[in-house]
Amino acid sequence: MSDSTFEEKPIEPTFFDLIVIGTGLPESVIAAAASTAGKTVLQIDPNDFYGSHFASHRLDDLTSFLNSHANPPSTASVTTSDGDYTALELNRCSLYSHVEAANYAPEILAEHSRGFHIDVSGPRVLFCADKAIELVLKSGLGLYLDFKAVDGNIIWDESNGGLCNVPDSRAAIFKDKSLSLKEKNQLMRFFKLVQQHLAASDGEDDESSRISEEDLESPFVDFLNTRLLPNIKSIILYSIAMVDYDQDNSKVCKSILKTRDGMSRLALYQKSVGRFPNANGAFLYPMYGHGELSQAFCRRAAVKGCVQVLRRPVVALLMDKDSGQYKGVRIVSGQNLLSHQLVLDPTFTVPLPVASSQLNLPNESVKGDKRKVARGICITTRSLKPDISNLLLVYPPRSLFPEQDTSIRAIQLRGGTDAGGLAVCPSNMFVLYFSALCDDAEHGKRLLHAAMNALLTLPVSGNLESGSTVQSEDTELKPTLLWSMLYIQEITMGRYEHLISTPMPDGNLNYDDLLDETVSLFQKLYPDEAFFPETPSNPEEDNEEPSLED
Repeated sequence: MSDSTFEEKPIEPTFFDLIVIGTGLPESVIAAAASTAGKTVLQIDPNDFYGSHFASHRLDDLTSFLNSHANPPSTASVTTSDGDYTALELNRCSLYSHVEAANYAPEILAEHSRGFHIDVSGPRVLFCADKAIELVLKSGLGLYLDFKAVDGNIIWDESNGGLCNVPDSRAAIFKDKSLSLKEKNQLMRFFKLVQQHLAASDGEDDESSRISEEDLESPFVDFLNTRLLPNIKSIILYSIAMVDYDQDNSKVCKSILKTRDGMSRLALYQKSVGRFPNANGAFLYPMYGHGELSQAFCRRAAVKGCVQVLRRPVVALLMDKDSGQYKGVRIVSGQNLLSHQLVLDPTFTVPLPVASSQLNLPNESVKGDKRKVARGICITTRSLKPDISNLLLVYPPRSLFPEQDTSIRAIQLRGGTDAGGLAVCPSNMFVLYFSALCDDAEHGKRLLHAAMNALLTLPVSGNLESGSTVQSEDTELKPTLLWSMLYIQEITMGRYEHLISTPMPDGNLNYDDLLDETVSLFQKLYPDEAFFPETPSNPEEDNEEPSLED
């Protein structure tokens, strides 16, 4: 990697097939795929770290990163002429807002400040059989990544004591003491129905076991209503199929899940459970945080010849004066770098000059939704459940307050590197991530505060060690909050045309939708090239399973 510490040192060569601005996951996947396809690629990033909006940070660095993107410098759009080129000055848009931080143990956290790897885009997990894991296997990234299991899958059910285990397998159903015999029988019959349908769909069972086309095209919630009690239906919808919106309320539900898609989600979950040794559940998490994924693809790109440079802000696009076609970029040092194609970090916006009709610029309309995602990060002193280190928690819609029209998701991760530790924080601490889709910041913050208040308690000033809290005695077992940060993130998807802008992290738990979008962007760039062809050229690149830590 060409990580130069001298900004005045020119980048060489000066012409590439593709210039990628940013080192986030979509940009790094595209850079690695293009390099693998034999393209000459420059990957350049104004930051002094890899990962962009998919990075893992120390606490202070995370605060600085969010604040810098919440209030980017405002500059007037400037168009200048330089020889054969028209230079369009790039602007940065605000992608984060309403950043809210609280530190209840500054001395303790300062002492361990170097021990944190906090994800910007949490909470996220990898399903053991999802597209990200398949891409890791296909591209040979198992050499660069280590994973540990997230074994606990929990659903919030206040009427049943709060944190309840999700009965997602035959063994889990038998062990679950909160389910009645009727509920257990319903679940067993339903899972058998799903398995028979999936087997028939794969040609492994009689066609008569398939669910009818009429049912497959119907809302999944209607399909479940005829077969399951309400609490069991909620488990299937929100903790296994991972549905976002309240499927029972058509007035607020922005996306009704069809039974066909519901079955696909259940199939992913089923295939993920127990796929790898030392992972009993469906989920994996990368050691040192999700920022490791971006860095792994950067390493893959570098192995294939990609030139990578940090700390080089790109200040302008270069357009041909006569044709209006994209030609290259200008970096802060004044150097011009040329390429056939360009991929932009979603931070940047392209100004439309007065003579825009003469320039072949992309349509400014953005593909995808215009929702936001509210994200929260907490550092605590102990686990939500004494017997589980790493867990996923879902609050179904309406489970916290009547206006909660979306699921709220949380992931707890244990620090340290010993058994169960994910090296995301010091060994005596835990990191909790929260997220919820929202239309506005006020509602998003309300969702996060409700989820946090249900789980955590604040310390009495100066008395962290004793575990004393400001809560009443009925909440004394809640973990103590040391630090928190809440913020609102815009969701953007890539723009097509001659210039491509990559997507921001979405509101999903895994990367499937984001990777679909990234593959589409790559295919727009290079429709005749394979996306990571399975033909490794040397033993180092042979496919390997992800390394799973005990």
